Amino acid sequence: MTEPLPAALRGLYAITPDWHDTRRLLTVTSAILAAGCRLLQYRSKTGTDRHRQEQAVALRGLTREYGALLLVNDELDLALFCEADGVHLGHGDGDLAHARARLGTGRILGASCYQDLELACKAARAGADYLAFGSFHASPSKPRARRAGLDLLAASRAAGRPLCAIGGITPDNAPPLIQAGADMVAVISALYHAADPGAATRRFIRHFTQEDHP
Repeated sequence: MTEPLPAALRGLYAITPDWHDTRRLLTVTSAILAAGCRLLQYRSKTGTDRHRQEQAVALRGLTREYGALLLVNDELDLALFCEADGVHLGHGDGDLAHARARLGTGRILGASCYQDLELACKAARAGADYLAFGSFHASPSKPRARRAGLDLLAASRAAGRPLCAIGGITPDNAPPLIQAGADMVAVISALYHAADPGAATRRFIRHFTQEDHP
């Protein structure tokens, strides 16, 4: 890892769209990382195993170039294959305790907790390093996802882990989430479908800088 866990798990958390065009994926991701994003999750649900391996390895190279962390969504074996910094697991996508044992203490384990505080506490006990909640807004990636309320972030502080907000987050609606307790905001569309991904990245990052220096 490039920095200690508590410092690393804060700020903009970019998540890749399910693009088969690897050149396009790398070009936009490079712009996002060059603009200052230091957390990236590779998420692919439709590619072949070989294609996902190729993209994951290429993204691992990019994150090393920019000093960023790479996590892989839902695929522990792929995360280990590409030497990622960790894995993010949804509910039912793998046993957290088993993943923690295979990752060891040097890699990050994230867990989707949706709108469920009890699930978040269980994930923390199983070894999750951060807890993700959502969807806070209508999400193009998961349009039918149930909504989470801002009060969930404050209540989830009891789990003692960094908190990640996800779901339809834009530079305009991110500040209330950060003020409510989100340590990270996970973003797909507002970065990867932006006219200027680098400019969008900098807008998100400024919200966290302003939070640190009011």
